Amino acid sequence: MPDLFEKSCDSLPAREDMAPGAVLLRGRALVVEDGILAALGSVLAAAPFRHMTTPGGFVMSVAMTNCGEVGWVTDRSGYRYAVADPESGKAWPAMPESLRRLANEAAAEAGYAGFAPDSCLINRYLPEARLSLHQDRDERDFSQPIVSVSLGLPATFQFGGLKRADPVIKYRLQHGDIAVWGGPSRLYHHGVLTLKQGEHPKLGRQRINLTFRAAL
Repeated sequence: MPDLFEKSCDSLPAREDMAPGAVLLRGRALVVEDGILAALGSVLAAAPFRHMTTPGGFVMSVAMTNCGEVGWVTDRSGYRYAVADPESGKAWPAMPESLRRLANEAAAEAGYAGFAPDSCLINRYLPEARLSLHQDRDERDFSQPIVSVSLGLPATFQFGGLKRADPVIKYRLQHGDIAVWGGPSRLYHHGVLTLKQGEHPKLGRQRINLTFRAAL
């Protein structure tokens, strides 16, 4: 039996358990889609996307920016959260209330009441971009979940285990889907396979991912 298998996209339930403590809420963001896109536009005007460099010197294929009290950054000195945008020297744009509310509500629906994100990492995938398996472990409090909102082109999301070599399950994430993981799966490895060519009616040839964290 292969280690990897993909969930069928036919007749998918609105709520799907990915692992202990991990839930996929299909289409959950669609009810506030217009508000999300408007809020995203204001953030990007203040802090445009950029391709960051890993500590190993590799330029990431995924472009990134942030909003909130702190933003996740990477460069030759390491991975970390920073209070200022290293490109402008200014504070990151404030997190729009509509985005904060969506993250809070999605977390509560997944069983994590009271989630108050202070950081939102915004990723832009163009076709051929990908994100290798990794853990979100730069935050101080692992009792708080991760809330991940998918917009634009569909992507294949990999969700594994505590060890990088653990088998992964692949999920097709579509526009409006929200994945939430915490508790026993908070440090599970996850990633995104190479984005395929396509055209989304509102976002064009790209996928946008909003990842909310309680970083401080």
